[in-house]
Amino acid sequence: MKKIAIVVSSKNFRDEEYFIPREVFEREGFSCSVFSDKKGVIIGAYGGEGIADEKITRLNPENFAALVFVGGQGALKLLDNEISYEVIRKAAKKDILLGAICISPVILAKAGVLREKEATVWSSPMDKEGIRVIEKEGGVYKKEEVVKSGRIITASGPEVAEQFAEKIVEELQYLTKKEKKI
Repeated sequence: MKKIAIVVSSKNFRDEEYFIPREVFEREGFSCSVFSDKKGVIIGAYGGEGIADEKITRLNPENFAALVFVGGQGALKLLDNEISYEVIRKAAKKDILLGAICISPVILAKAGVLREKEATVWSSPMDKEGIRVIEKEGGVYKKEEVVKSGRIITASGPEVAEQFAEKIVEELQYLTKKEKKI
């Protein structure tokens, strides 16, 4: 299955964390469907525009090889809720690859899928709230740019968006080869 669901807030997502991974995924032959808190035009923090194909309430994780959550201020305002948590839990139960970049690993943590898993998250010397949430929810924070722990890949922020996307592609290609051998 060469389909990836990208979950992004309709406003104030981090442009690089949406546009760069999407470009990498499509270049590598994956089709992308975009889900958000609302259907239609989405606008990044720096003015980049995209289209959300559907609301997250319509996202069935079983139809995708991976779910990727984009960061930015809008992620916590518009996607840090029970709707997202339920989608994440369903994906985890089906062993579907989960990705989250910047502040969005907080959403994975609150959904309960980072317990006893290593993860990274955006932080700064003045703001370590993301780290606190991951640890409070039972995750193990790693001060690294991209962290893979089981079927979960997290990244620290926009400067590693391409590396994050490439790690997801690498893992999906590995899983596809493994399935073909079975």
